[in-house]
Amino acid sequence: MKSRKLIKNIEDDLANRWITVILGPRQVGKTTLLKQIHQQTGGLFLDLDIFSNFEKISSYEKFIQTLELNSYRKNQKDFFYVFLDEFQRYSDISRILKNVYDNHENIKILVTGSSSLTIKNQIQESLAGRKRVFDLYPLSFEEFLDFKDKDDLLKIYHSLKQMNSIADLNKLAPELYDELEEFLIFGGYPRVVLSSRADKVLVLESIFDSYIKKDLVDYLKIEKIINAKTLMELLAVNNGAISNYNHYGGIAGIDAVTVKNYIEILNETFITIALRPFYKNKNNEISKNPKIYYVDTGARNFLTNNFNQLSIRDDAPFLFESFVISEILKAGYKQDSLKFYRTHTHVEVDLVIDLVHKQVPIEIKYKNHIKKKDYSALSYFIEKYKCSEAFLVNLSQSGVLNTFGEKYQAIKNSTCFNLPAIN
Repeated sequence: MKSRKLIKNIEDDLANRWITVILGPRQVGKTTLLKQIHQQTGGLFLDLDIFSNFEKISSYEKFIQTLELNSYRKNQKDFFYVFLDEFQRYSDISRILKNVYDNHENIKILVTGSSSLTIKNQIQESLAGRKRVFDLYPLSFEEFLDFKDKDDLLKIYHSLKQMNSIADLNKLAPELYDELEEFLIFGGYPRVVLSSRADKVLVLESIFDSYIKKDLVDYLKIEKIINAKTLMELLAVNNGAISNYNHYGGIAGIDAVTVKNYIEILNETFITIALRPFYKNKNNEISKNPKIYYVDTGARNFLTNNFNQLSIRDDAPFLFESFVISEILKAGYKQDSLKFYRTHTHVEVDLVIDLVHKQVPIEIKYKNHIKKKDYSALSYFIEKYKCSEAFLVNLSQSGVLNTFGEKYQAIKNSTCFNLPAIN
């Protein structure tokens, strides 16, 4: 059984008393991760999709009684571990968890959920100061290679990450580029990755059928489901575009306010990511419309019904842009820190990582050969905001920077196999 990279963070967190909350979309392996840790620690595992399991912990008294029936002792010195899968279904559970946490220092609780929208509302107040939240997304490209048992390519991948510059990287590691193409086309949901090529589309269909039925209809009570699905398709077609709520609403048959609400739901259920524009004036950031990207490129391709090879696709640069942004998100950067930059004179930078104490601009190019003009937006941003570093991510590193003079020395050329590690 393959492990997600996040499991190391969760294991390190086991010694801490606070409630561990693991959030992420359906079918990314939250249950598997929870069961793997449960096998290590013992304790009690409950799948709360089964109502009878929830009944066992539906009050503070029942919770403790159930634990005692499963070998918990109030005076034990070591932690008794409790694992609750899909805990967001029940509105009262946060209050119960709070009572258990406040009254039992020897109980360590780990929970998973697939909708951060309602969970945030539940836990912000009830579990304030009592929880630590981890986000689990579809597989990163590195995890993708691991799940496919591409050990030889993983070694190449890790060695390439240690290199500061190299020309024609795609020629040096063509096998990696073949795997990257599959990843860009079908994405990183574990079941999709482990399925045969002939079954990948069917698995994606199953995942999104479940998402629509369980998350949107049953749980979030969205009534205009046909309109919501049309909006999802519109966002997929316009992946990476600045959202136009009125335009989307006119096509989907819903008003602009509903469009905005539905997009928020897609963001909070980890289907899409919204990039706000970067401004020093934060009021402008909040008031302007975001760019919307699908977190998983396979999901985006499913909704546009396009699984063609990249060589015959006009949207390949946009898929590559989505991939880079998603990889940085999976590396641990919070969605709120990922922004884009655009001036009234159309100077554009694809991504700005806003770390408050500094900003790191990143330009993303689906190219092997970089020209001087590809650095112009980064150069503008560096001069305006006095950045110490910037990155241009493309398909092949080269020595082209060295010919541009001191003005470009802060810009680092990087490939998709060597994404920037930013402190």
